[in-house]
Amino acid sequence: MFGMRLADPKSLTVVSFNVNGIRAARRRGFDRWLTERAPDVVALQELRCPASEVGDFPGYSLASDVGSVAGRNGVAILTRTRPTASRTWVSHPPRARGLREFASHGRYVEVDLADRPITVACLYLPKGGLPAHRQRAGAMRDAPDGGAKYERKQRFLDAFGRELHRNRLSALRAGREFLLLGDLNIAHTEFDVTNWRAARSMDGFLPEDRAWFDSVLGRRRLVDVVRQVYGDRPGPLTWWSWAGESFTKDVGWRVDHQLATPGLARRALSVAVDKESSPECRLSDHAPLVVVYR
Repeated sequence: MFGMRLADPKSLTVVSFNVNGIRAARRRGFDRWLTERAPDVVALQELRCPASEVGDFPGYSLASDVGSVAGRNGVAILTRTRPTASRTWVSHPPRARGLREFASHGRYVEVDLADRPITVACLYLPKGGLPAHRQRAGAMRDAPDGGAKYERKQRFLDAFGRELHRNRLSALRAGREFLLLGDLNIAHTEFDVTNWRAARSMDGFLPEDRAWFDSVLGRRRLVDVVRQVYGDRPGPLTWWSWAGESFTKDVGWRVDHQLATPGLARRALSVAVDKESSPECRLSDHAPLVVVYR
């Protein structure tokens, strides 16, 4: 599926991957991908199982929070070397007002790498919906909800922006760079969506979603590493619907991201998406987003 990658001790290979159920992904070949790709750090989202069923990953240390919502959410970070510290919103409750309602849902885990001065965080940001005034019965896949999911996501974004700012500064004060990995359920620019004009009225590409993304980026804040390396051109995509021929025709979105403090972002060497060769080989509806840092 993917050629064997030999680890380079002078580089750091970091992956963000929404597995859409770790048990299903392992049945489809996740462990083979992990062995062949051999990354140093892997952030996983949507484990969607109890802690007892996540399993072991030979050669890796696991930090995770499966959450309290059965069959939903769940995040983890795999590292080659056991981290010096790990934090979840259960062990270390978020400080930003507004995040407490999400603290037990298995959406955030953070580790301090032992072999490099980097704090790595993994986030699974809530999927939202349309605001009430945009909802029309019969014109939506889901039943209208009066904007409840939209409002939930916006509450999360508002609070998490403040929490992210604190966590980034905390890492920097400790002499560590900060790297946020995960499925943020937002495509930031028109290069991140195949049919971006149509997507402007969809959750994940609404003006308010993209404005929030703008607010966390900056020369003194965080850098979208993928866009920095890949440039202002379409792609790379990381999510394709299971339905139809989206995967084959490469019609999708990039909602998976790596956001780094500027010092770390300057060390990014390459970006790749481990998109499978055919729909039958897919591990998830997402594909692993891989960045190699110097």
